[in-house]
Amino acid sequence: MTQEVNIVHTPRAVERLVGGQFVMDGAGVKINRVLTQSLQRRLDPFLMLDAFGSDKPGDYIAGFPEHPHRGFETISYMIAGSMRHRDSAGNEGLITDGGVQWMTAGRGVAHSEMPAQTDGLMEGFQLWLNLAAKDKMSTPWYRDIPNTEIPRFTTGAGVTVQVIAGASHGVPGAVQRDGTEPLYLDVELPANATFEQVLPPGHNAFLYVFRGQVLVGDKPVPAGRMAILANAAQADGVRIMAAEDSRLILIAGRPLNEPIAQYGPFVMNTQAEVFQAVEDFRAGHFGAAHASA
Repeated sequence: MTQEVNIVHTPRAVERLVGGQFVMDGAGVKINRVLTQSLQRRLDPFLMLDAFGSDKPGDYIAGFPEHPHRGFETISYMIAGSMRHRDSAGNEGLITDGGVQWMTAGRGVAHSEMPAQTDGLMEGFQLWLNLAAKDKMSTPWYRDIPNTEIPRFTTGAGVTVQVIAGASHGVPGAVQRDGTEPLYLDVELPANATFEQVLPPGHNAFLYVFRGQVLVGDKPVPAGRMAILANAAQADGVRIMAAEDSRLILIAGRPLNEPIAQYGPFVMNTQAEVFQAVEDFRAGHFGAAHASA
């Protein structure tokens, strides 16, 4: 499906490049934490972005045994490989190649995410999206979205875009959120192709290149780097040109401008709320996520 190109008159520049830091998470899974806690205020409403990828099963096969969350949403996107989700109510889902799981932790859920294969490539991302104070104690919810249900289109320049959240070039994504208005695109560009995306001036935005190299304005952004896009009142979007065959995720959202109090997997607005989350989890009060129909 071919769509008309969005017109960006004044593109955003790159404010800075971020390389992230390699950490161990879960039961020893090696990941690149691209969006770290120090960037949460700058990239509000986004709290964390982890990129993971390996063709060595020992790097990831132990997975992420049962762990709690409260106060935000997780978006798990599997570029390659499979991940099985289970929660404390017995709900279970499988994210396969190209699939997404969108989970709203809300008032609290305990779940596990485990690789469902023992060899081959495992590659993907997990993004944490904050919830507004009024939604932090909402009912937990999740939805598994197979790759075939993610809307996509191809521009006249041959750029293929998968619209996970928000909308691009008139194509609505698989998920919409009124409060934070997230945009989440997977953009694959052939060499020398250009892609433009309109962005609201007040939204914080960034992109992460995981194949090739692109130019944002005159700034090269190589694979393995996140480019934070500068906020400017007159800017109306971003213009990306591929220096070679490239692939990236482009993410933007409306900032909540609320206090952030985080202790590991609990993200609330005050320290007292965090302490309560810890106590509730220890007391076994966390509910389970409800799968969408």
